[in-house]
Amino acid sequence: MNNPLCDFQDLPRFAQVHPEQVTPAIDALLAQARDCIEQVATETAAPTWDNFIAPQTDVHEQLQRAWGVVGHLNAVVNSPQWREAYNENLGKITAYYTDISQDPRLYARTRALHADPAFAQLSAAQQSQIEHELRDFRLGGAELPPADKARFAQIQAQLAQLSAKFEENLLDTMNDWVLWVEDRAQLAGIPEDVVAMFAQAAAAEDRPNAWRISLHAPSYLPILQYASHRPLRETLYRAYATRASEWGKPEWDNGVLIPQILALRQEEAHLLGFNNFGELSLAAKMANTPAQVLHFLRDLAQRAKPFAQNDMAQLRAFARDELGLESLDPWDIAYVSEKLRLARYAFS
Repeated sequence: MNNPLCDFQDLPRFAQVHPEQVTPAIDALLAQARDCIEQVATETAAPTWDNFIAPQTDVHEQLQRAWGVVGHLNAVVNSPQWREAYNENLGKITAYYTDISQDPRLYARTRALHADPAFAQLSAAQQSQIEHELRDFRLGGAELPPADKARFAQIQAQLAQLSAKFEENLLDTMNDWVLWVEDRAQLAGIPEDVVAMFAQAAAAEDRPNAWRISLHAPSYLPILQYASHRPLRETLYRAYATRASEWGKPEWDNGVLIPQILALRQEEAHLLGFNNFGELSLAAKMANTPAQVLHFLRDLAQRAKPFAQNDMAQLRAFARDELGLESLDPWDIAYVSEKLRLARYAFS
C-alpha cells in the first residue's frame, strides 16, 4: 500500500507515482497473478465461475490498472526515467499475457466450464466473458504446436518492442521540434492565452523577447485554427504531418519500423490460420471479413462524398471571397472553417 500503483481503493494516484516505483509494483502484481494462475490451474475441484474465473478477473484487473497508469504517465510526462521504467517492464507484461494465453491447463478448464451444464445458469455477461476467453485462447496461440507457440511468443515480444519504439519516435520528434518566433505580428489571430503560453515557454529557456512554439496539441491546434499568418500555419502543418518520417532524423524514422510490424503481423495471422492480419483483427470485432469492412467504408464514402464536396465548395468560395485565398490548402481548412462559422453563425 506504500506504492500508489498497488493502491486500488480509489481513483489512481497519478501525482504520487514515480518511475522508481514501477518495477517493484509490477513485479509484485505479476507474482500475485502467477500465484493465482497456478492455484486456479491446479485446483482439483471442477471449474466454476467463483473458483476459476473470478479470481483471475480480480488479479488481472489490478495488473491492467497499474500497467495502464504506467503507460499513461510514460506518454504524458515522458522522460528518460519513465521510458526506462516502461521498457524494463514491457517485456514482463507481454511475456505474462502470452504465457497465460497459451497455458493448456487454463484452456482445458475454460473449455470444461463452458461445456458444463451449469454454464447455462450463469448470467449473460458471465457467459459472454467465458466465450470471449475461449476465443482469446485460440487467438493467443493455445492450439498451436510447441514450435509454433514459441515463435508466436517471439512475435508478440517483437511487436510490443516495435510498437513502443514507434510511439517513442513520435514523441521524440514532437519534443525535439521547436519554432522560435520573434515577430509578434506572425501570431496575429491566436488567442491571447495561447500567445502568453508561447511567451512563458520562451522565457523558461532564457528567450524573454520571443515566443516558443511546439508541435504539441496546445500549440498546434490553436495555430491551425486561429493564426492569420498563413506561412506559420503551413510550417506547423508540414512539420506535424511528417513526424517520425524520412524527412527527420534517421534514428526516429518510423518508415523503417512499419514494414517490420506488418511482416510480423502477417506471420502471426498465418500461424493462427488466417489469410491476413485483417482477418485476425476482425476475429474479436463485429464485422466478419475485411471485404465487409471495405464495402461499408466505400458505401459510406459514396453517400458522404457529395456533402463533403458541397462543404469544400463553400469553404473555397468563402476563402476566396472573404479572405482573399485563391487556393484552399490543407493548412487553411481549420482556419477558414473557424472564420466561416463566426461570419455565418456568430459561433466561435
